Amino acid sequence: MVGGPSTAIRSHFVSQGTADDGANGANGSGDRGDALVPAGLPSRGAYVLAFLSVVVAGAFGGIIGYGLVDVGCSGDCGLADVAGLAVGAIAAAVGVGIVAVLVLRAMAEWQRGGKRAR
Repeated sequence: MVGGPSTAIRSHFVSQGTADDGANGANGSGDRGDALVPAGLPSRGAYVLAFLSVVVAGAFGGIIGYGLVDVGCSGDCGLADVAGLAVGAIAAAVGVGIVAVLVLRAMAEWQRGGKRAR
């Protein structure tokens, strides 16, 4: 074998018509391109809602962080206010982001019928 064992395996699949038969739309023909998107994914609206919830949670977390530092600090607290705003926004956005990812995964699993991807 000139190309090694992987070439032999690949040529075996090509000769049977399973590697480049266009079933996944990768041959450039443009038809049956929907097979590239896995079935059972949440809708685009669910992704948009998850993204917006992370953004809104970050904004409210920043407001809460700023408020907590503003109430607890006396004197010149400009840098502390900004730090409270940033920490609150990041903490809230990360927390809601984790929940959003878990919800999207649960939606995908539910739409697949409870079968786990292996």
